[in-house]
Amino acid sequence: MIQNIYDDPVFFMGYSQLPRSLDGLAAAPEWPMLRALLPSMAGLRVVDLGCGFGWFCRWARQAGAAHVLGLDVSENMLARARAEPQDEALIYRRADLEQLDLPPAAFDLAYSSLALHYIDDLERLLATVRRALAPGASFVFSIEHPIFMAPRQPAWITDAQGRRSWPVDSYQAEGPRRTSWLTDGVLKYHRTLGTTLNLLIRQGFIIRHVEEFGPSEAQIAQQPELGQERERPMFLLVAAEPT
Repeated sequence: MIQNIYDDPVFFMGYSQLPRSLDGLAAAPEWPMLRALLPSMAGLRVVDLGCGFGWFCRWARQAGAAHVLGLDVSENMLARARAEPQDEALIYRRADLEQLDLPPAAFDLAYSSLALHYIDDLERLLATVRRALAPGASFVFSIEHPIFMAPRQPAWITDAQGRRSWPVDSYQAEGPRRTSWLTDGVLKYHRTLGTTLNLLIRQGFIIRHVEEFGPSEAQIAQQPELGQERERPMFLLVAAEPT
């Protein structure tokens, strides 16, 4: 079973105070790039893998999706999502993505934001998603970039001239890594960029587009603290489609 860290009270309290938790998609710096990878929502059947507070689910419905299914393992996340205005075409369901089963050819878009790096058996999940997508469907997702997931401790190193760098620790050593983020013991699964993309190809996806997110100059002007994120990519954004 996937680690359900979001139902840990300390973690969830900290997560609930993040800008993207308070203000939704508009507060996620990678959202404009991710949105650009999405097809038109008009009439689509959508599944959101790791829907969290349901920000994307509600956006998809407002953008014209015919039906949206939001899946998450966390009862805390689902409770927050269900507290927002609902309609009969927007459904939230508790699901462990490690053991997910979806009906065949049931969706026109599978979407996931910053959830797949928590998955141990990613290949199984990708196979499940592939079967669940109808012909002509899309799969768009973001994960923490593999370089971002493999820092040495402390992550940032400052030299005598005040220049900062982000040294990478054992990038080629794939597997589980426990980190401290909002609380101790957060479990993520590190894979190289090549492994991630090749898993998609092996499970029958054509890769349409890949972005290694870094903030724009305009974003840094608005939020100067994002400037350090130009040192290495934070997020990997991928758009794919079933063959």
